[in-house]
Amino acid sequence: MATSTNTKKDQRRESRDRLRLEREARARRARLRGRLLVGGSLVAVLGIAAGVGVYASDSSAPAGPGGSSDPDAAGKPFVQPANTSGEDGVVVPYGKADAKHTLTVWLDPRCPYCAGVEIGLGKTIKEQADAGEYKVEYRFATFLDGALGGGRGSKRAVNALGAAVNESPEKFMEYLQVLYKNHPEKETDDKFGSTATLLELADQVPGLRTPAFNQAVKELTYMPWVDKVGKTFYDEGVKGTPAVLVDGTQITVNTGRGIDSITPEAFGKLVAENRKP
Repeated sequence: MATSTNTKKDQRRESRDRLRLEREARARRARLRGRLLVGGSLVAVLGIAAGVGVYASDSSAPAGPGGSSDPDAAGKPFVQPANTSGEDGVVVPYGKADAKHTLTVWLDPRCPYCAGVEIGLGKTIKEQADAGEYKVEYRFATFLDGALGGGRGSKRAVNALGAAVNESPEKFMEYLQVLYKNHPEKETDDKFGSTATLLELADQVPGLRTPAFNQAVKELTYMPWVDKVGKTFYDEGVKGTPAVLVDGTQITVNTGRGIDSITPEAFGKLVAENRKP
């Protein structure tokens, strides 16, 4: 009887713990929604396509933190990372250049929904690009530094990603996955604003910690480039992150259940349905 009683107690305790965790998760989401909506036009958590959550910004780049100019970039010469494309290198391409189709992926390093997409679909995207199904164009936003009460994490993470792609597209892809797999648990935690953190995470990518990479992260070499990269988010009228487009047609890649992405199978179907002839 003692064993049966203990088992029932354990089950009740586990049930209470699950309910508590669910309540805490709902409360965190509600606090985030409230903070962002109070911020007005700069940023809001919107429900799109049956409740899919995305971060969305207004259509004009704000001045100051998170906008089109940043003190970290002041006085530095513009340096474009190797292996980037487009005017001023604002696009980070991956895959076979002659692939017939293009997958465009807009991300903000501090965006939890972006983390959900990269964690859930990043491996699939890389595999499909390697197979030549499409080439990928990674584009970055940095508006969350200002929208989440200030910070430097979005821009400094993009600077570090610039240092990674300067090493190689493969190193960039690996480092992008590492950053999102180590995304801060709290949305207001400016974890990626720490140079030490960005360098420590780079240790998880074999061969990435070259002297050139270390110097670029420590000295913020690519911050003027980051400014241009972040500004294109506004210039091109993108409304939120993550934004994923197949040959120019946007597809929904979040499930609407928290930050989770759709399955790789569902993603593959959407890609196939939206590819242009």
